[in-house]
Amino acid sequence: MIYTSVDNKKIKDIKKLNTKKYRDKTNLFLVEGRHLVLEAYKRGYLQTLILEENEIFPLDVDTMYVSNNVINYISTLETPQLVMGVCKKIEEKEIGSKILILDDIQDPGNLGTIIRSAVAFNVDTIVLSKNTVDLYNSKVLRATQGLIFHVNIIVKDLKEFVPFLKQNNYTIYGTRVTHGKSLKDIYKSKKFAIIVGNEGNGLSDEMIELADEFVYIEMNSNCESLNVGVATSIILYELDK
Repeated sequence: MIYTSVDNKKIKDIKKLNTKKYRDKTNLFLVEGRHLVLEAYKRGYLQTLILEENEIFPLDVDTMYVSNNVINYISTLETPQLVMGVCKKIEEKEIGSKILILDDIQDPGNLGTIIRSAVAFNVDTIVLSKNTVDLYNSKVLRATQGLIFHVNIIVKDLKEFVPFLKQNNYTIYGTRVTHGKSLKDIYKSKKFAIIVGNEGNGLSDEMIELADEFVYIEMNSNCESLNVGVATSIILYELDK
């Protein structure tokens, strides 16, 4: 069977996955492109494979064939991908000992970059504040290059979660542009969390109060600050040494 009508209920429901409200309601999300679909499949999150009627991508999963006009209707891209997938949201796992906390990151590209770096530098868990950009935003998903499926990512109320970590003997590092310790000089606790702040405002006052120590990246006076994705990548690299 080939789905050809954009008025079909099943197609309309897939289209709705482009909205956060419907993703939250169904615990499903949509990925576009062969690479993301394959990564979701390998990790067991792909529920339904969606193929343009002339595409071949044999995976052992429920498969829908759709016409080109339906692909164009569902897609969020100017040049739609001919391979898509409906995925289950990622299951929470144990948090581990090396945690990255994101305090209201807003830019999808920054979040995607940070997720890739977290995987590269062996972070166990990424914790998103409730006001961080939605993990399943299509731009975030593309920016992760499929590495969203390779790390534990959870959403928490940070004002409750960070004290929980402190009670369980995690050292809490906050980030500052100045007035902290150089990354080279900090003692790396066996159990720690590093909190990274919002692009414009940095750490919230609540997170500043909860941090045990502050770290900063040494750089020359020509540069006042770094993009949060770049800065986080450097910090995670240093902490992984």
